Amino acid sequence: MFAGTRTLFLKEVLRFWKVAFQTVAAPVITAVLYLMIFGHVLEGRLEVYPGIGYTSFLIPGLVMMSVLQNAFANSSSSLVQSKITGNLVFLLLSPLSHWAWFTAYVGAAVVRGLAVGVGVGLITVWFAPLHLAAPGWILVFAVLGAAILGTLGLIAGLWADKFDQMAAFQNFLIMPMTMLSGVFYSVHSLPAVWQTVSHLNPFFYMIDGFRHGFFGVSDVSPWFSLAIVATSFLVVATLALRLLARGYKLRS
Repeated sequence: MFAGTRTLFLKEVLRFWKVAFQTVAAPVITAVLYLMIFGHVLEGRLEVYPGIGYTSFLIPGLVMMSVLQNAFANSSSSLVQSKITGNLVFLLLSPLSHWAWFTAYVGAAVVRGLAVGVGVGLITVWFAPLHLAAPGWILVFAVLGAAILGTLGLIAGLWADKFDQMAAFQNFLIMPMTMLSGVFYSVHSLPAVWQTVSHLNPFFYMIDGFRHGFFGVSDVSPWFSLAIVATSFLVVATLALRLLARGYKLRS
């Protein structure tokens, strides 16, 4: 079982790595453009946390946003592509368990998400100083966040039969929840009703906890964020494993 899981994992990693300019470099460039535009417009005009410039505040949010979006894209696009091209049948014929599928697809999604996040971090660090107040929090929230979005991508890939359906899942669920999670602002700057809505968004806790690792300050306690994020992962992982065990939209 371990050999099969490792083989499928390596296959998924090589799938995106062979087109790294599209799957890794392009998202890095997109994040840099966000930084240049928002940083240029708001730097010096907005101070979210005392003593922290807006550009410095923005960078961790952009890094985490890139991690989340690319982790989702990796697992979802792989499954849908396999369905459309018909090569999914070869995996169905293999003796791999649903745990092997889950580990390989989500593991590869985490690798891609972290690869893009590291790329964004290395490029954007030239635009503003960053401090690593608690590196452990950075790693924990990056890995857990990528795992959650990789799992959601797996669920979306199981549900979707074509790229249009997958795009709808991403455009109407993943993108709004990511953009409204505090990437570009602190939720404390919102009206009370929207602060309440933001606290119902699990993506907010991923961003806020990740940002805490850089500055040592956050909108909520990182331990509370960790509890929310870990619980979210358990929920989506349980759902994905059940769908895989049933062969949902795989064998029909």
